[in-house]
Amino acid sequence: MRTSLFFSLILLIAGSILIQSCKPREKVPVIGLLMDQYNVERWAKDTTYFIENVNRLGGKVICLSAIGDPDKQLEQAKQLIGQKVDVLVILPVDLKKAADIVKLANDASISVISYDRLIQEANVNFYVSFDNVKVGELQANYIKNRLQKGNVALIGGAYTDKNSFLLQFGQMSILQPYIERGDIKIVYDKMVETWSFEEGYKAAKECLRTNKVDAIIAGNDLLARGAIKALQEKGLAGKVLVAGQDADSEARENIVQGLQSMSVYKSIEDLAANAARMAMDLAKGNSIFYASFTVNNGTKLVPSLLIDPISVNKGNIGMEIDTRKKAK
Repeated sequence: MRTSLFFSLILLIAGSILIQSCKPREKVPVIGLLMDQYNVERWAKDTTYFIENVNRLGGKVICLSAIGDPDKQLEQAKQLIGQKVDVLVILPVDLKKAADIVKLANDASISVISYDRLIQEANVNFYVSFDNVKVGELQANYIKNRLQKGNVALIGGAYTDKNSFLLQFGQMSILQPYIERGDIKIVYDKMVETWSFEEGYKAAKECLRTNKVDAIIAGNDLLARGAIKALQEKGLAGKVLVAGQDADSEARENIVQGLQSMSVYKSIEDLAANAARMAMDLAKGNSIFYASFTVNNGTKLVPSLLIDPISVNKGNIGMEIDTRKKAK
């Protein structure tokens, strides 16, 4: 009797193991992340936070950087599509050329999330970024409040990046009434070739050669740093208001030292976490109910998740950034 019971128990356990071993293992979603390059401090942070969040949600990331070459990014996309990734997340090098990547992904039934920069004229599934119009508004509002009256130079972002035009739209929506009243005069307005220190320096030198300037609104902190160098050479650093965006570590130091007046803090952690969540939801076939905006990319109104930025200056920079980080 005991022997019979013992063998029955063994068979029951063996059967249970067999049933469990026959269950298909749940597939680990694989997310392809195509980055432009790492010439700006923040892009390394975006990548790190994105990978951490995908891993935490049970996925895996294959990340490739195009080193600023759109053709290389296309080849990298072909490589990931060939590996049958579940979702492609793209920080495009070139907003229009990246449409070729989207078409290849569409043909392979792979969803595409456009990250931070919106790919133009393509059937992109989703867009995750910051509210770039609001970034421009925050920059211009700060300068307008501090300056009241005077000459303003606008050193815009890269003319190949639609975000540059959204920034400009936000800036002008604030400045235009004061321009019409004659309180503010735009003495220089130029977009640059790339988001770089060198381009900011070159544009600011060109501007200062023929203009008296009371404030400079730069597309980002790298451009602002270039402008600060040009101001230093003229003995004007700290005397001319300078606005940027990103609030990277060097910009924060310049704000504390009084060389830069303000920046716009954009929580990279929030952006990357939301992009990771969206990629994993797409991979698993879940509903993306939180993409509550739409942005026109020339082909469609792309469902979008846009995160609010925060204006930071010498008076509030530590509080705004440290508090946001501790709240996570």
